[in-house]
Amino acid sequence: MSDERLHTIRSVRAMDGCRLLLSWEDAEDATIDLTPIVKTAAFRSLGRPEVFEKVELGDWGHSVVWPGDIEIGADSLWLDSLTAWGREDTRAFLEWRLRNGLSLTAAAEALGLSRRTIAYYSRGRPVPRSIILACKGWDALKAA
Repeated sequence: MSDERLHTIRSVRAMDGCRLLLSWEDAEDATIDLTPIVKTAAFRSLGRPEVFEKVELGDWGHSVVWPGDIEIGADSLWLDSLTAWGREDTRAFLEWRLRNGLSLTAAAEALGLSRRTIAYYSRGRPVPRSIILACKGWDALKAA
């Protein structure tokens, strides 16, 4: 999705229970729960409070990092923030675009919408249920 601006994290703070408070440069703050990630082998060390609390902002606000070369990118954290804000519609739409490698223009062509409309949905405007269903239908046609 090279034709879009990157989501930038302004600040990050560790909270109890493997949660992060993220302040986004162009959106409201979000508290996200990393408990599911911490259960995986690659991130298991973050389950120790003394490690988790050492979180820092990565270069240019495009990730969060911990000692031991542990890093989570802003794009992934943005999706988790959408869930925290109750924006499953936008998350589902962005995941559809990512899964299919669709630019704004390609997504617009696939759904018969304007590029501007796709950009609005991609930036967080509410995505109508009919569009989410169209994405699922597009996936089904592609799989057939």
